[in-house]
Amino acid sequence: MTAATYALLLFGALAGGFVSGLAGFGTALMALGIWLYVLPPAIAVPLVLICSVIAQVSTLPSIWKHIDFSIIWPFLIGGLIGVPIGTMLIAHADPHVFKLTVGVFLLVFPTALYFQRSDMAFTFGGKPADAAIGFAGGILGGLAGLSGPLPILWASVRGWTKEQRRGIFQIFNFSILAASLLAQITIGIVKADVFWLALIAFPGTVIGAWLGARTYHALNDRNFRDVVLGLLFLSGVGLVWSSIAPS
Repeated sequence: MTAATYALLLFGALAGGFVSGLAGFGTALMALGIWLYVLPPAIAVPLVLICSVIAQVSTLPSIWKHIDFSIIWPFLIGGLIGVPIGTMLIAHADPHVFKLTVGVFLLVFPTALYFQRSDMAFTFGGKPADAAIGFAGGILGGLAGLSGPLPILWASVRGWTKEQRRGIFQIFNFSILAASLLAQITIGIVKADVFWLALIAFPGTVIGAWLGARTYHALNDRNFRDVVLGLLFLSGVGLVWSSIAPS
């Protein structure tokens, strides 16, 4: 690997860690766009999972006292059931159709929520609906590391506070991405080279996550909501572009 490759690896880790520390998700959104310039997808994708877990663990102490597990547990149960299903679908899903479908969804719904400026407190379905959203998020996490978008959008219309939403994002994404990583290691997708690169990326991930967490604590509820919706929209742009861009 060249010096430029190492520099991009560290820069991607710093950017991904910052967004994860800020919003509780989004490592892939920032890091993949940088790492895919110098790493093949077979290495970049599991590397994102590892760095996501590192970023989540490093910022967990700063938000632990605000986490409401009475809200989170239905998402976790549904999500952990969905992960192995998503992992099994890896060999069968059409990646272009999948990315385009999820990408369009992430362009439409965050935009609609952004322009819905009045506070929402959607209570339909209660905890069973939360578990169903978690299940769908688990499938997407096992399939493509996209565990966050559905629970994040759902939490945005539930009327929960910034701390409650952040707790869901952090705990759910950590649990689902860790389970997805273990599933991929078990079936042999993750190679030894990935762990060596993760050690190199570790300092950038931790420093970025610390800076992001500091920024998070300075945001009010409305600012946090807008940041989250903006990140989801950018994720949708990236997915749509990657699915329609010429090879």
